Amino acid sequence: MPTIAIIYFSGNGHTHLMAQAVAKGASQCEGTTIELIRIIGEEIVNGRWKNDQVMTKLNHADAIVFGSPTYMGGVAAQFKAFIDAGSEIWFKHGWKDKIAGGFTHSSSPSGDKQGTLLYLVTNAAQHGMIWVNVGDLQSFLFGKDDGVNRLGGFLGVMGQSPLDMSGKEAVIDEGDRLTSERYGLRIAEVTKRFIN
Repeated sequence: MPTIAIIYFSGNGHTHLMAQAVAKGASQCEGTTIELIRIIGEEIVNGRWKNDQVMTKLNHADAIVFGSPTYMGGVAAQFKAFIDAGSEIWFKHGWKDKIAGGFTHSSSPSGDKQGTLLYLVTNAAQHGMIWVNVGDLQSFLFGKDDGVNRLGGFLGVMGQSPLDMSGKEAVIDEGDRLTSERYGLRIAEVTKRFIN
């Protein structure tokens, strides 16, 4: 039975909604256990992230999915602090051969989200993890209007919502939600095949 940990930071709620969609998709794979883990600012003290309970969950997971909004062309500082805390695990190859994946969100149609995904896959590669890509072409290529992979992100899932400074509750595009769900299911299925 695969265990998938989805660890992410979300500043305004959009990345959180994507994480929930990834979890929902993964839950469609029978027997999959999902840990949804949100990085919070209180876990960062003097610039260092620390949460031993979270690291224990990640160490026991078969797959880890990383999520961060794209801020200024890269991962959020809070997420970077978590990544830096993983250096002890890296040194021992503690996540070697775990399945990995990632997703990001920004308000700009491009927003340099590719830079964030490249950072996530580079981190996974340094850990010796096995990265799962999106696996879906843009659905509009086949005359569908469901918005699957509408932004053409293949390395990981990209989401985009217009910038809204009004304080309204976050929402994500329906296509981005569906792409995230499909990605979660793909990761769960790959993990299940890999651990059996």
